[in-house]
Amino acid sequence: MSHAPQTPLLDRVRTPADIKSFSDSELRKLADELRAETIAAVSRTGGHLGAGLGVIELTVALHAVFDAPRDKIIWDVSHQSYPHKILTGRRERMHTIRQKGGLSGFTKRSESPYDPFGAAHSSTSISAALGFKVAADLGGDSPVGHGDSIAVIGDGAMSAGMAYEAMNHAGDLGRRLIVILNDNEMSIAPPVGAMSRYLSRLYAEAPFQDLKEAAKGAVSLLPPPFREGAKRARDLIKGMAVGGTLFEALGFSYLGPIDGHDMEQLLPVLRTVKARADGPVLIHTITQKGKGYRPAESAPDRGHARAKFDVATGEQKKAPSNAPSYTKVFARSLIDEASRDSRICAVTAAMPDGTGLDLFGERFPSRCFDVGIAEQHGVTFCAGLAAGGMRPFAAIYSTFLQRGYDQVVHDVAIQRLPVRFAIDRAGLVGADGATHAGSYDVAYLSNLPGFTVMAAADEAELVHMVATAARHDEGPIAFRYPRGEGVGVEMPERGVPLEIGKGRMIREGGRVAILSFGARLKEVLEAAEALEARGVAPTVADARFAKPLDRELVLTLAREHEALVTIEEGAVGGFGSHVAQLLAEEGVFDSGLKYRSMVLPDIFIDQAKPEEMYAVAAMNAEHIEAKVLSLLGVAQVAGRRA
Repeated sequence: MSHAPQTPLLDRVRTPADIKSFSDSELRKLADELRAETIAAVSRTGGHLGAGLGVIELTVALHAVFDAPRDKIIWDVSHQSYPHKILTGRRERMHTIRQKGGLSGFTKRSESPYDPFGAAHSSTSISAALGFKVAADLGGDSPVGHGDSIAVIGDGAMSAGMAYEAMNHAGDLGRRLIVILNDNEMSIAPPVGAMSRYLSRLYAEAPFQDLKEAAKGAVSLLPPPFREGAKRARDLIKGMAVGGTLFEALGFSYLGPIDGHDMEQLLPVLRTVKARADGPVLIHTITQKGKGYRPAESAPDRGHARAKFDVATGEQKKAPSNAPSYTKVFARSLIDEASRDSRICAVTAAMPDGTGLDLFGERFPSRCFDVGIAEQHGVTFCAGLAAGGMRPFAAIYSTFLQRGYDQVVHDVAIQRLPVRFAIDRAGLVGADGATHAGSYDVAYLSNLPGFTVMAAADEAELVHMVATAARHDEGPIAFRYPRGEGVGVEMPERGVPLEIGKGRMIREGGRVAILSFGARLKEVLEAAEALEARGVAPTVADARFAKPLDRELVLTLAREHEALVTIEEGAVGGFGSHVAQLLAEEGVFDSGLKYRSMVLPDIFIDQAKPEEMYAVAAMNAEHIEAKVLSLLGVAQVAGRRA
């Protein structure tokens, strides 16, 4: 059991105002205490670790120099915001982070005035910061007032086009705006692309840049190895030849790079910028993800996300796995298909580990592409691959595919290109909460002409759906599957392509039919057992396809039962809505069919364990049972008898 760290300075901090009187040497000690406190906090709850450890000194320096919440400090993605939360009055609640009723693992406006902008997806901070700045200039109302706008964005997030769209606009407006590039060469996966190589060139090719007249004296604070090029420095030679660095070409004054763990560099630069900046400024800091905690520093992902762990050893306390994860089942199935088809290739948007494509890439490196945090490009890149005769699989989380929706419509669907969308993290995902919920993909894909949309009821079905997608060349096709472990069914040796638009009967019954789409089938079967014990034996079917619907199956279930219930892990407008449309057009409701559709409620559900989130959504076995009993009138009879 880990002991609480000794934190005499941190114990004096209730809000950032409390550190204003600290000396620079005390701020350095405060950073050490904050690092120890962050490690201890995450060891008890699990969560994001490495990103926060990489910005400890920057967090302290920002709050020491600027005046939050009047000054808006906006953390891009914000999984690095745990130290910020500790300094802004939430230290006593850190034991609740990412848990039901607790603190969010990301910044959240409703949680604290020190979180001016919520985040969890990347590359939004500069746009938001610019919006705050313009709102202030136009006289917008803010309960805490308006001051400076500071965006803290990582090098991984800088691979997304939205960051450059914002910088281009900010440079054009010329307003005072502070962007801090937190460059640790380490997003969740190793950074990719030309921007990463550009930043690496800054690191290697020139001595440290004089911070112009705006930061006189800062260079003298650098250790000699840093001045000599051991850290990234501005590309002076090439920059002079083309009229400035990329950032300066976008209208920003570029300062750096500086050591983001050295308070003697951070503090004077931030103070000088606060005092003198009169336009957009980019401060380039070099940091180390997982800094100061050896188990994180030595991990391949630098301690990005952790289960509860032992502070002394870093050993994580993960529950033993009873079944393979859906992600690994997908990866192994795709590798199997690709071993027999050289046209199969795979694309991910900065999530090779999370989507399982790290395994695919090890086997087929020339056919695996990580496009960085660039879902829009990734989708259209897949469209080009498909048009060029390949069979691309776009492996993207449901929540992130939302970022590429225009490309799904315009570049894939309209052209009927056979891009295969492997949609991971479908449904409610637990501790990451509403920002990462895969709630909308069924609705936003099923309304597109020519799209085929499938959902795996279990891990064996996922194997068959990978095989189905691999052989489907008639247009775009998507299959969705949840986060976490499968249900423990027997696995097929190889995937067998499914007949497009055909579901399957699971069990025969009477009076009521339950038509499941996706991974709620396990809960449906539990509900069916409970119902049978009460004298109601429902028919259960697995739709498999939301589009095209199995018309014959749906109409047969409607014709042979007095009631029909559909259930899906998605928002209204998806599978159940398509079933209702079919029933209405076929006149089935005219004959008195009782119909109900169980979907996710019209709310954003906060983080909790998945089963707790589904309890809020009223979609667990007991809720399905209650829905059927209510529909048949059995619940009311039982209630009167009681």
